[in-house]
Amino acid sequence: MGKVAIIGAGAAGCLSAIELKRRSPGTEVTVLEASGRPLAKVALTGGGRCNLTNTFAIVRDLREVYPRGARLMKGALRAFSPADTRHWFEALGVDLKEEAGGRIFPCSDDATQIVRTLEREMRRSGVKVLCHSRVTAIQDLSTGYEITIEGALALHADAVIVATGGSPKSAGLSFLGPLGLAIEPPVPSLFTLKTNDPGIKALMGTVAPDAILSLAGTPFRAVAPLLLTDWGFGGPATLKLSSYAARHLADSSYRATLLVNWTGRNEQAIHESLAKLATHNAQKMVVNTPLPGLPARLWTYLLERSALRADLRWAEMGSKGLNRLVSTLTRDPYPITGRAAFKEEFVTCGGVALQNLNASTLEAKAHPGLFLSGEVLDIDAVTGGFNLQAAWTTGWICARSAAEFLKI
Repeated sequence: MGKVAIIGAGAAGCLSAIELKRRSPGTEVTVLEASGRPLAKVALTGGGRCNLTNTFAIVRDLREVYPRGARLMKGALRAFSPADTRHWFEALGVDLKEEAGGRIFPCSDDATQIVRTLEREMRRSGVKVLCHSRVTAIQDLSTGYEITIEGALALHADAVIVATGGSPKSAGLSFLGPLGLAIEPPVPSLFTLKTNDPGIKALMGTVAPDAILSLAGTPFRAVAPLLLTDWGFGGPATLKLSSYAARHLADSSYRATLLVNWTGRNEQAIHESLAKLATHNAQKMVVNTPLPGLPARLWTYLLERSALRADLRWAEMGSKGLNRLVSTLTRDPYPITGRAAFKEEFVTCGGVALQNLNASTLEAKAHPGLFLSGEVLDIDAVTGGFNLQAAWTTGWICARSAAEFLKI
């Protein structure tokens, strides 16, 4: 019934291979993987626990979690939803659980269970996986596709699914050059931010649970817990902001002014809270009566940032001191001097432009039988299982579309 080559043995590629064999058992499916083993990135996700997907229960607008590709994902998720993903893996014997923020993990808390499950199902289905097979070019022959593999004979396929994942540089997508697809230049997404501020570094390990981060002079804003590290700013708030502002930060060479709202509340609310503290603790030292929700170490540091004496009592605060403290709590500026990778979970903004594709089939408009899935597309997400869900969903759609194409 034909031959299909799947380029890339990541999440999208492996699910595509399995689903395609289910729909078209007679099809010869070959997965070409440049590295030495399939699903290497999946084994690292979720800190090695594999944040498989998300319930999306708290997502009001897909743009909150997909800074790029939200429109395409809206339709795609109707075809293969987070619930479908759960059922797909549970049918393969993977027990799943829900954690805070709607995040879904295997009950084993072991990402290698997901890797082993997919590898086992590919073997059972008769999918051929060829590692150390780097594709250097894809040529549309009108009667199929010729795939050039580094150091090996070219492979011919009736259809191709490209699922190579993200590339940190445009050169990583050069194998698509003969196809003439429009490419959005890739840049990093999901990273932490460096600062030279010694006060922040001294607070390593401190968490502000309700922070709001923004970049001065831009609309980019993220609300989530903030973690202070020995290089600067980390945690969910920073990762979200880096995703939203990925291209802006790349264009500015990762130099910007980060504005921190340490409490997640506006100036008026903070002013009222501080006024109450002052009223009820007039003779107490300010340093010993922190604003509820802020760690004591952080409170002490923010008082220093506000140029308030260590022995100051609330009764001595005065309006000027109070206003300085309100400003520090709600709009505290820090120079950003660079970025730092988020563990080993590299995500990119950019890739094959979505206007190249038929949104419902993920088939290239100019190349019948060529389908693209996962992070090779200009789709990326914040943390929480959303990137993997995009991989599962687009991989499933490509498998369905390729099976229908082979019937023509």
